[in-house]
Amino acid sequence: MSVLVVVLLLAVLQVAVYVHVRNVVTASAQEGARYAANADVDSSAGADHTVAVVARATSVQTAEGLVCSSVEDVDGSGLVLVVVRCSGSVPPLLAGLGNLLPVEVTGRAVKEAA
Repeated sequence: MSVLVVVLLLAVLQVAVYVHVRNVVTASAQEGARYAANADVDSSAGADHTVAVVARATSVQTAEGLVCSSVEDVDGSGLVLVVVRCSGSVPPLLAGLGNLLPVEVTGRAVKEAA
């Protein structure tokens, strides 16, 4: 009986960690897009800024597990957007389980005119 309780507790904790990390990465991608959307900042700087924010908010291990890219895109109305995309996985609570929980997020911001 106690083994079942411990397994359920670990499962609930892993879900909580996953949701927290996903929210942090989502907010960081949005922050990276806003940063790169400034007129005096290169659009490609959004990815590096995003990884730095994730490292400060969670851990360096989580940030190193992310692959982020930052590009300019034009939407249907002609606005130039900075799009930051990040993908990776949330580290498991128990070592040896591998990376079971993938994370893929996108942040967008309108590029300022120079």
